[in-house]
Amino acid sequence: MSERKPDWLRAKLPTSKEYKEVRAIVDSHDLHTVCKSAQCPNMGECWSRGTATVMILGNICTRSCRFCAIQTGRPTELDLGEPARVAESIAKMDLKHTVITSVARDDLKDGGASVWAATIRAVHNRVPECAVEVLTADFRGQQEYLDVVLDACPDIFNHNLETVKRLQRPIRKTARYDRSLWVLEHAKSRGFITKSGIMLGIGEKEDEIKEVLQDMVNVGVDVLTIGQYLQPSKEHQPIDRWVHPDEFKRWKDFALEIGFGVCESGPMIRSSYHAEEQSAKYDVRARRRAMQAEMKAAKEVELLSGV
Repeated sequence: MSERKPDWLRAKLPTSKEYKEVRAIVDSHDLHTVCKSAQCPNMGECWSRGTATVMILGNICTRSCRFCAIQTGRPTELDLGEPARVAESIAKMDLKHTVITSVARDDLKDGGASVWAATIRAVHNRVPECAVEVLTADFRGQQEYLDVVLDACPDIFNHNLETVKRLQRPIRKTARYDRSLWVLEHAKSRGFITKSGIMLGIGEKEDEIKEVLQDMVNVGVDVLTIGQYLQPSKEHQPIDRWVHPDEFKRWKDFALEIGFGVCESGPMIRSSYHAEEQSAKYDVRARRRAMQAEMKAAKEVELLSGV
């Protein structure tokens, strides 16, 4: 396969005033962003539109996935002041929708769930009209910690499968296909809008793509993202092929036919691309208020009954 990127994968250099303003806010609040850490090709476009995907719990991941540019190792920080800084930065950027993600923190008993919950609540309190989308790890399949995050009422819950079933072990290593599907199914069972994504060009076959999309529909995933895999370095998984935009269009049509509510599919698509439009489609703020009221009522009943 040619090493040269095709023309449709060439991103514009960021030069706008809005890009510089977002960068200044991120830097001044000492925040990590997946935009920079994962070398996202859309950073210039998204930051120019005044949006950024914040990455909490540090910038060192305990997992060593073969596709990911984020540094792997033993994390050295657990910043309990981070939730307030994230909320303040989102307020200053005047966002209507924010995406928050994190490295995997398998070194922590709860996988960082308590910091996740504190961050979500801090944003809700500081910027109540801002929709909060979370992109989390799998918390090693431990429901009690996943529920800590869900109890904080994110507006959209995202967990990526990344690739097809056959390639999970060589590409994601520590993660498991069935566990990721369970995470999405559990979030859906609790009433959340759910989202997931995969990469193409990493060695998958057509029937395997159909299988993973159908499996996601079967557990109720609402929003799907499909993008081109880009090799971060020579030490990472090699690119198998450059996927033409026409094929991405075909997979979008297929996804919508089998039941996804939204599908963003294209060479440059990443998890948070056009995320603010997805939150508008599902009226997530109204859903959150209803869910918070329901949780509060259930807690009051629990207290009155002495359970």
